[in-house]
Amino acid sequence: MTGLIMFIVALFMLLIGFPVAFTFGAVALIFGAISSYFELAQDGAVLFADWADEFISMFSMMPFRIYSIMQNKILIAIPLFIFMGIVLEKSSIAKRLLESMGTLFGRVRGGLAVSTVIIGTMLAASTGVVGASVVAMGVIALPVMLKHGYDKGLASGTICASGTLGQIIPPSIVLIILADVFNQPVGDLFKAAIMPSMLLVGAYIAYILVVANLKRDIAPAMHDVNLDVKGIVYSLFPPLILIILVLGSIFAGIATATESASVGAVGSVILAGFYKQLNIKLIEEAALEAVKITSMVFAILIGATAFSMVFVYSGADSIVEDFLTALPHAKLLFVVLVMLIIFFLGFFIDFIEISYIVVPILLPVADSLGIDPIWFAILIALNLQSSFLTPPFGFSLFYLRGVAPKEVTTLDIYKGVIPFILIQLCILAFMVAWGFRG
Repeated sequence: MTGLIMFIVALFMLLIGFPVAFTFGAVALIFGAISSYFELAQDGAVLFADWADEFISMFSMMPFRIYSIMQNKILIAIPLFIFMGIVLEKSSIAKRLLESMGTLFGRVRGGLAVSTVIIGTMLAASTGVVGASVVAMGVIALPVMLKHGYDKGLASGTICASGTLGQIIPPSIVLIILADVFNQPVGDLFKAAIMPSMLLVGAYIAYILVVANLKRDIAPAMHDVNLDVKGIVYSLFPPLILIILVLGSIFAGIATATESASVGAVGSVILAGFYKQLNIKLIEEAALEAVKITSMVFAILIGATAFSMVFVYSGADSIVEDFLTALPHAKLLFVVLVMLIIFFLGFFIDFIEISYIVVPILLPVADSLGIDPIWFAILIALNLQSSFLTPPFGFSLFYLRGVAPKEVTTLDIYKGVIPFILIQLCILAFMVAWGFRG
């Protein structure tokens, strides 16, 4: 049971605030020492030299695994897409889009919230950075919605939910990470994510329009706006062209995800120049932020690799596999149970830890049950998206809380995201049923 205990200890350390990468690395070393000792103790007294040899042998492949991680071409796309997103966010693209869309949908009940969802979709497809999207829309859209009498919960929930669309809409960092974990082409996951992401966007918009018309005072229409066609074209088409170049090149098979990420990085710089926002400071800040986030991802990945090695060495993976494959109606129950576990873990830990620690444990079972890896990866990505909205550690909630006006309380934000979490779960349930339709 050593491997299962180490998993619980790692979760506990994360909950009390230890850094993620160091937590997994330290737990791996400590429990690796314990596992190697008990392995030798089965044959009698343990000499220190024998124990040291066994411990070193356990981690003998670690340098090769780290070298393999650093050579992984799929992961090169992460810093490039992050750089692209930060440049676009600092180019005030969100502000232009929100102002233009507000003139287009403002006269409809719930129109400002619908505009926020549409802009969130475009930001997700062009930046993919959740924090930047939520903060940008929180600063720009939230005060406008409150000024026009929108319910604080609906306004907050719409911004948080729209900002997290970058987790499922390509080019999503989550999908890139899952492509690496599942050893599947990134382009295949990007293509597979289009349908569920558009269903999610449609469901958000439908919910807003229905609620706005049932409760007429919750999201009133604006009557003091004039349609600005020139502004819409100016703010909408340049980023749309960039999205088509990035995703279109992948879907058409012209470029790999890494190559299209480089196109996106260069395109974002050109777009910043088009909007007259390009300067050395912007490039420097975007590059520094991309390096910081990428370093964090790789540090977590190295710690997770050490953790996985000890977990497998302890034999805990066999326990998990035997339990899950022994379930009646194993395939359906396995998928449902995994979705429940990931949803629960999302309340407390980040999507990166779940992707690199939990998912690899489940993959052998999924393979033995004949589950389609692309479909399974999309289910996990949808599920991980909800982790950004679920209290107490939903990152979108913190991002919005940091920029929201004082009259918007934390309780307003929590109440506002609940309907959107339920919508996400409904779309997730639909995708599960879709996978078992035959």
